[in-house]
Amino acid sequence: MAGKKKAEGKAAKQQPQQKESQKENISYENAAIEAQQKYVPKAIRWGVAHIYSSKNNTIITLTDLSGSETIATGSGGMVVSADHEEGSPYAGMQAAYKVAAVAIEKGVTNINIKIRAPGGHGSKIPGSGAQAVVRALARSGIKIGSIEDVTPMPTDTTKRPGGRRGRRV
Repeated sequence: MAGKKKAEGKAAKQQPQQKESQKENISYENAAIEAQQKYVPKAIRWGVAHIYSSKNNTIITLTDLSGSETIATGSGGMVVSADHEEGSPYAGMQAAYKVAAVAIEKGVTNINIKIRAPGGHGSKIPGSGAQAVVRALARSGIKIGSIEDVTPMPTDTTKRPGGRRGRRV
């Protein structure tokens, strides 16, 4: 009798672990594909995807053409659990599929993309998630009108932080 209860207890412990692993493997790509099949656009509607991609994170904001109304937002931190994975191409791709699914539901058919790196005193090159975001938005069924780099470039800048002898580590 005691052996049977132990066996049932082990089986009961294994089932919740399997359910948790299924929850972790949610793909937002499927959500974007389902939204594309479910919602038929009534007319062509344009939007602007503002992509900020640094070394540590990728943030996507989808707005209307004027930029005043936000349609959807997503970031690498919303998709992955570990902090060091927020800027990865995978996190950017999943965030892009999530934004694309919301955009398709709200009737956006075409987008212009504006990619931004930290700029200023920081890196002038977008992070690794930016290219993955553009590819994911293209694969999700939204038509891309233009891709533009809007990184703030200093023409003549203020003094870099760190002082005359640099940052002492």
